[in-house]
Amino acid sequence: MTTLVKQPDESSMSLPHQEQLENVSVLGVGSRLTSGPAVELVQTAFARELADQLALFRGMSLADMAYTVMLIEAGVIPPAAGSSLLNALLALHTYPSDFNPTPELGDLYTNREAWLALRTTAVGWLGAGRARRESTTTGYRITVRTSILAFASALMKVGVTLVERASEYRSALMADYTYLQPAQPTTFGHYLLGFSYPLLRDLERLRALFNRTNQSPAGCGSVNGSRIPQNRERLASLLGFDGIAQHARDAMWQPDGPIETLSAIVSALVNLDRLAEDLQIFATAEFDLLELSDGHARASVIMPQKKNPYSLAYVRGATNELIGMQTGASTLGRTPSGQVDNRIFLYGDVPRALEIATGVATLMSGVLAGMSFHSSIAAARLSHGFTTATDLAEAITLETGLDFRAAHRIVGRLVRNASQTNRTMSELTNEDLDAAAQAILERPLHLSDTAFAHATDPATAIAARRGIGGAAPEPLSHMLAGCRSALDAYASWYDTTTAKIAAAEEALIQIAQQFSGGA
Repeated sequence: MTTLVKQPDESSMSLPHQEQLENVSVLGVGSRLTSGPAVELVQTAFARELADQLALFRGMSLADMAYTVMLIEAGVIPPAAGSSLLNALLALHTYPSDFNPTPELGDLYTNREAWLALRTTAVGWLGAGRARRESTTTGYRITVRTSILAFASALMKVGVTLVERASEYRSALMADYTYLQPAQPTTFGHYLLGFSYPLLRDLERLRALFNRTNQSPAGCGSVNGSRIPQNRERLASLLGFDGIAQHARDAMWQPDGPIETLSAIVSALVNLDRLAEDLQIFATAEFDLLELSDGHARASVIMPQKKNPYSLAYVRGATNELIGMQTGASTLGRTPSGQVDNRIFLYGDVPRALEIATGVATLMSGVLAGMSFHSSIAAARLSHGFTTATDLAEAITLETGLDFRAAHRIVGRLVRNASQTNRTMSELTNEDLDAAAQAILERPLHLSDTAFAHATDPATAIAARRGIGGAAPEPLSHMLAGCRSALDAYASWYDTTTAKIAAAEEALIQIAQQFSGGA
């Protein structure tokens, strides 16, 4: 690699920066290029690439240390040179104050190389048998696996909060809504728990995504291995990977990984956004079913009466933004198989998307924990509506043997008649039902008063929903227990996985220190 930068004005450059540029030049003697990059290339592509790669710093640092340890163990790097290089790498791992990456020095890899070159002549061994993209690709996977775990942890907290609030409101009556119209009786607890199941599927997707992400690309040379000995199993172990990305070329150029990651993120956020959209509607003055805590709202600067559900609006905006990122990831992946387009932009986008998604999940957990449900209003509205109409039609079918479509028509006529006379279901009688039946069948139904009363009572209607998934106490208790058990299993997976990775990274630092002659 030769000088890839045009020398800045020396009068405006510090001595360390001058030395870094000179060291990059020394390292690149004999390269294909004979001049540095144009200023406009530095200020656009190099600047964007470097800015996006900064999130990979720690992962790249671990990758460089593991690679150096592996080459020392293989007898490729002489012990003295290896000790010197690891000393410098350990110093750089702390992100020292004098490490100031600049696009004039290229990407993060060459910035790291330039800093190391000021401190050890052994820096040339770092590139033995590996391309820069091996360091960045490995660093990317280390970064993303950590971020996936953080996002999964945040989703687990949402799940725990959902189950807690669902259990709290398991008996709080409300109308279930479809098309924003009152549909059937339910409880707020049953409604909330309905969002736990897609969340559990999201967690399963994240666990599978983590398993595919946590496969080591390290030690694959450039695209097809290297003449220099590469102990890929050792590298995977040092870095806490669960396995190895088998094909060397595939390990370096996997566009499906970022696409899958963004897809899993978007799936989870769409599920959270659907809940947020409902809550925003329920919090309106017109619905008045719930109220957000003051900490999750924002006041209007002009209208003093308003309490804006700003947190829920943010969830929607962030979801929309990440849907755009998902589309971008798919587009960037549609290139010839050896292009860098799908890497240089996604190195920043994917970690950023995971950070945004983790924040959204954390916010939703807080919103759910802090909101209050207006149980009395919801119950009163339920009793004054027609949400038991389906139950009445079903009762007619069960009690009289009339087919459901005919029963449906009769109850539909009953509701229309009641609406025209400004009466609610709770004000209707069995005689009103017979009058509707007379209009449809030309005869009364003679449904028992007891059956009519049970069918039109919301609490009784809910208690009758005893099948799997229903809102009655028994199936709801079963679902609550199942969700708690599933969340506990994911928490156990998270704890075990994070502990394993932390142990591997700690062990790597200790090995590097031993080889460096340190502690």
